[in-house]
This record gives sequence, C-alpha cells and structure tokens, in this order.
Amino acid sequence: MKYSSILLLSLGLLSGVASAGGTTEAGIGGALGGVLGSVVGNSIGGSTGSTIGAGLGGAAGSAVGANKHSRGEAAIGGALGAAGGNAIGRSVGGTTGGYMGAAAGGGAGGALGNYMGKEADEDDYRHSRRGYDDRRYYHDRGHHYGHRKHKKHWRHR
Repeated sequence: MKYSSILLLSLGLLSGVASAGGTTEAGIGGALGGVLGSVVGNSIGGSTGSTIGAGLGGAAGSAVGANKHSRGEAAIGGALGAAGGNAIGRSVGGTTGGYMGAAAGGGAGGALGNYMGKEADEDDYRHSRRGYDDRRYYHDRGHHYGHRKHKKHWRHR
C-alpha cells in the first residue's frame, strides 16, 4: 500500500512537467513533492529524514511547476514550506499529520514563492531602462535623439 502511493505521487509529480508555468502548478508541484519526499525520507531516516526529504521534494516539485523566471524563488518557498509543515504536522498528528503538513506547506510555499518571484520580475521590468516608466531618453519615431539632448549646439557664423 505504501509503495503504490509513492508510485502514484511520483507519476503525478512528473505529469506536472507538461503543464509547468503558473502559481497553481507550483503549488501543486510543491505539495506533491513535499509528500513524496516526506514518505521516502521517512522510510530511509525516520522523522529527521522525513523533514529533510519533504524539504527537498517540495523544492523540486515547486521548481518543476513554477514559471521559468521564478523557479529559484518557488523552490525556496516550497522547501521551507514543506519542511516546516512536516515538522509541525508530525508534532501535532504523527506520521500522517507530517504528510498532510508537508503537502499544505509545500503547496503554499511553492505558490507564494512563484508569485513573489513573478512580481519581482515585473517590478524590475517597470524600473528598467527599457520599461515604459523611464523618461530620461525619448525616442523620436525611430530616430534616437535622446543622447544629443543636453549637448551645446554651436552656431555657424
């Protein structure tokens, strides 16, 4: 029974590769990865292995489901959420509580990390030179005269 659930969760995690790219997918990937890592870590190293496995699985699952530009943030969020959720759930509800906590924490952490990474990228774009809010250089229908704006113009006499 335990190994069939591991197989089912791993197939579900691998199917997330086909639909990678959003906050929801990062949350689902973080939840599945957190549970799968928690199960494998529990079978290898007990409660400590379960927490470490949940963190690694949550990071991997969130990165698989995240947007291309915010995979690092989603991985960090999924890892911290799954490991923390596993530790808290294990202290409240035993092994099953640890699995549920890893799923909830990994999902929430992965989704939040992906969202925050996406917002940071959009904020960087808005404040970059090529964004629309930069008024230092103007473009005159393809003729880029902004670099000549403050130079002295000498008259020919």
